[in-house]
Amino acid sequence: MSHVRILKGSYRNTEIRNRVFQVTKDFKQGANGGFITVIGDAASGFPGKEIRVKVDGLRSVEPVSGNDVPDNIMNFNPSTTNENVVYEAPVDTNETDDEIMSRVGSRFEILNEMTLAAKEGAIRAMIVSGAPGVGKSYGVENTLETHSMFDKMTQVVKHEVVKGAMTPLGLYAKLFAFSQANNVLVFDDCDSILQDDLALNILKAALDSGSRRRICWNSDSSLLRREGIPDSFDFKGSVIFITNIKFDNVRSKKLKDHLDALMSRCHYLDLTIHTTREKLLRIRQIANSGSLFNQEKYGFSDEQAEEIVSFITDNASSMREISLRMALKIADLVKMSPTRWEEIARVTCMKSA
Repeated sequence: MSHVRILKGSYRNTEIRNRVFQVTKDFKQGANGGFITVIGDAASGFPGKEIRVKVDGLRSVEPVSGNDVPDNIMNFNPSTTNENVVYEAPVDTNETDDEIMSRVGSRFEILNEMTLAAKEGAIRAMIVSGAPGVGKSYGVENTLETHSMFDKMTQVVKHEVVKGAMTPLGLYAKLFAFSQANNVLVFDDCDSILQDDLALNILKAALDSGSRRRICWNSDSSLLRREGIPDSFDFKGSVIFITNIKFDNVRSKKLKDHLDALMSRCHYLDLTIHTTREKLLRIRQIANSGSLFNQEKYGFSDEQAEEIVSFITDNASSMREISLRMALKIADLVKMSPTRWEEIARVTCMKSA
């Protein structure tokens, strides 16, 4: 599947900037100017068929490899919301590799600092956005675990990481369980919350900026009665919401209003890792720090670690995924078969030709 990034163009007087489309026909010069034929995405406000986008020559278009198609475009399913959700492609910069790693490293340091602040109650809520598999969840979980030694000694659980689907009632019950001061509730890839009006309203109540955050469940529930959960309570804890979605790029009016309401209540941290280059540099950054390949588990030399990173970099366009998880998959193959790992990786970790 071939994709292009339209840097500047238009479709029926609607301007298009830095957007990625699947291309079906190459650039052509017509009587009324140049155009390129792409597949319009009905969920993004375009006809769900071939459309001609006017562009000012090939300088307005650039090819995009599969790994550079923004993850949110490929992975988030707007049809579940019956709304028009649009994600814009990130704009390339002239940053050097060192500058990118410095920028990304600084943001992860901020992530650790703000996670600790959430545990201490100084921050009520934070949204963390970034590409999948770059260490968002690990950074948050590691910081909470590192600073929970006293909690473990007293056997009082003050934080939990919730993954996967979450119903409004489940959200209400979970917020109650971690409603006390200095408790932290982490929602990791729980994007179903964003698609349910009731769940969103409950979450907004928990993140309210007022001095008192009162959450109510105004319907009868046998589950709440059975678990001894009241129909209202004050939430005094903190919430961290980890997602692959770039909140500030959503264009659905209804969903955007909800997300804007969340963002107004939260600190919003975009880790700015979106392109293949940024993901590759993040892998190298973690590998160079010595924290990617656990020495006790793998016992790799610096040369072996570099071979893995170089293998991913050299074959980036064919890898099934560019992520820290992929690096660890290949590390497992190196440990399993030090002499044949590359052959096995090409079969199991790369797309078929």
